[in-house]
Amino acid sequence: MSTRATAEEFLRRIGEPDRIGELFADDVEWRLSWPAGAHPATPWIRERSTRAEAADHFRELAGFHVPEHNGSGVSRILVDGDDAVILCEIRQRARPTGRDYTAMCALHLTVEDGLIVRYDVYEDSLSVARAFGG
Repeated sequence: MSTRATAEEFLRRIGEPDRIGELFADDVEWRLSWPAGAHPATPWIRERSTRAEAADHFRELAGFHVPEHNGSGVSRILVDGDDAVILCEIRQRARPTGRDYTAMCALHLTVEDGLIVRYDVYEDSLSVARAFGG
C-alpha cells in the first residue's frame, strides 16, 4: 500500500483495535507530545514499541471513551514520500468522568512497505488530562 492508502486505511480501522494492529510494523517508533512519566488518569498514554502494543493502545483508548459521543473528524491528510500527517479534531466524552472534551491533534505516520514504522502524536494534552480529572 502507498503511504496515503495506509493512512486512509489507518483512519478506517481506528475504531477496530483488533484490525488496526495489522497496519503497524513489528517494531514501531512511538512518540507522544505528553510530559514524560506515568499518567494515572489516562493510562493508555505511554510509550509503545511493537505491533501488539499499538493494538493495545487503541483497545485501551476505546475503553476510556463513550463511543456514542465521538464526534472526531479529519481535516487533512498531507503526504510527502513515506510520511503522512493527519490533521484532526478529537471530540470525545471521557467514560470515567462523563466530561466532554475537544482537542486538536496531528498524527505523523512514517510508512515503509505499507506498514506504519513511526507513529507520532501531537495533541492538546491539557484538554484530555482535564477531561479525565488529571
